[in-house]
Amino acid sequence: ADYDSLFQELEEKYDATLGIYALDTETNKEISYNADERFAYCSTYKALAAGAILEKYSIEELDNVIYFEEEDVLSYAPVAKDKVDTGMTIREICDAAVRQSDNTAGNLQFTLLDGPNGFKQSLSKIGDTVSEPSRIETELNDAVPGDIRDTSTPKQLAFNLKEYVTGDILSDDKKEIFIDWMSNNATGDELIRAGVPSDWIVADKSGAGSYGTRNDIAIVTPPNKKPIFVAVLSKKAEQDAEYDNKLIADATKIIFDLIS
Repeated sequence: ADYDSLFQELEEKYDATLGIYALDTETNKEISYNADERFAYCSTYKALAAGAILEKYSIEELDNVIYFEEEDVLSYAPVAKDKVDTGMTIREICDAAVRQSDNTAGNLQFTLLDGPNGFKQSLSKIGDTVSEPSRIETELNDAVPGDIRDTSTPKQLAFNLKEYVTGDILSDDKKEIFIDWMSNNATGDELIRAGVPSDWIVADKSGAGSYGTRNDIAIVTPPNKKPIFVAVLSKKAEQDAEYDNKLIADATKIIFDLIS
């Protein structure tokens, strides 16, 4: 596309590879850059797993309590670490996984979906034959170049968000729960949200992994307009490379300059 050079300049500046897909459902305008290239999805899966859980369980069942052991508590589990004695409801699990990116809650999401393969089958119901759920936390963040395990593409991740928000797979009341979990996300302030006007509503899920992987997928709603579904993914060549939040924000600014 004629805007590719804008993203290439960012890639050179940050020594990274970008993958971008945005669909404005108000105008049907698309922005696409490496949109069909595979990236490790890292913690962005937690939002999609929440959608899959909403599809699988009734709203009443979201209050069911799931118990887990002390050894299930991973090093990053800000919510779950205090819930070993009480267990967590399915609703609390998804809230902790999506809003706080709690890794133990993420693994409990996999349990609720019968593992990575069950998650993969759930995604096939919304037409996703691209994503490759294979492992659980924290191995799914290894992001080794060329390994297709636990990868997806920018286009597919954005389409999956769109299906859960605008498709037929979730009822309207379940869609509201889904969007609520993705709203007021504690981990996304420096990412897509930093690249859009302050009066636009951003509901997002971030991810980070080895090889400088930094991702954000979002439902972006300008005032009085239909939502824009966005995936901004990035990776680097070295395993221990540091990721750059500003790369995601800068890429987002370009996306919305192009869309508007």
